[in-house]
Amino acid sequence: MAEEDAQDDASLVRIYLALSVREGRRVEEVFDALGVEYTVRVETIGRTLLGGSRRAAAFLVDAAQADACERALKQAGLAAGIVRGSG
Repeated sequence: MAEEDAQDDASLVRIYLALSVREGRRVEEVFDALGVEYTVRVETIGRTLLGGSRRAAAFLVDAAQADACERALKQAGLAAGIVRGSG
């Protein structure tokens, strides 16, 4: 089972980083409208002034669907959060 999970993760591309719940919901709406399956992971993106962790929702999609997802995100006005190819 762990081998299958690792293989599935290998085909996923990190495409979007949502900094708020509202933004994340908009991304979900775009992907749901496209019928795209996606994975969301919480990532630490930095620290606050008081030393707490800043977190964001990273959206991952199948590599074969990444181009269509990127186009749809841009059309929805969500281009600022696209992180495809940045790690």
